[in-house]
Amino acid sequence: MKLLPDKTVERLSQYRRAMLKTLASGKHHIYSHEIASMLHITPVQVRRDIMLIGYTGTLRHGYDVKELIDTIGKIIDIEEGTRVAVVGAGALGSAIIRYFNGKRAKLTIVAAFDVNPEKLNKIYAGVFCYPFEKLQAVIRDENIQIAVIATPASETAKVAEALVNAGIKGILNFTSSPINISSQVYLEEYDIVTSLEKVAYFAKQGQRREY
Repeated sequence: MKLLPDKTVERLSQYRRAMLKTLASGKHHIYSHEIASMLHITPVQVRRDIMLIGYTGTLRHGYDVKELIDTIGKIIDIEEGTRVAVVGAGALGSAIIRYFNGKRAKLTIVAAFDVNPEKLNKIYAGVFCYPFEKLQAVIRDENIQIAVIATPASETAKVAEALVNAGIKGILNFTSSPINISSQVYLEEYDIVTSLEKVAYFAKQGQRREY
């Protein structure tokens, strides 16, 4: 299968999360318009995304919920699982660890790093916090592929460089400081301030988002 667009991968993750809730409720089949309603997008978009991963439903029953979950898992997940590190064990980093761990069987946070002596050698929701200077060795020994940056913005560039040098394949940057890294490393940046300002603007306008 060819590389999927970023937004399609985002929606596939959202579809799987919605389908897991649907399955837990006892519902085993679902139509595209039901999925669209749950995620506030159009049924056409749902059908396009699901067709891209080679799955089809039926006119009579729609999509088989369990089969759709499994199909999305085969596309998004790595069979042996993906190991994740969080750099920065402050309020944001520790909250990310507590919230995420256990949410996905194939995606596991296995290490945290910090420079603050008060954070080191402690366990956050089952995740050990190492000194930052051990980052390269731990990433290698633990076979970590993805890192989340949750440090002060002033440290972002330094941390990103260290992660790239350590062989990390993907970075999720939660700081307000954009970074420039090798195109060989997938980068996702999330700035909560920008997102809140966007929400505030449209709330001020009294407008509903167009999908």
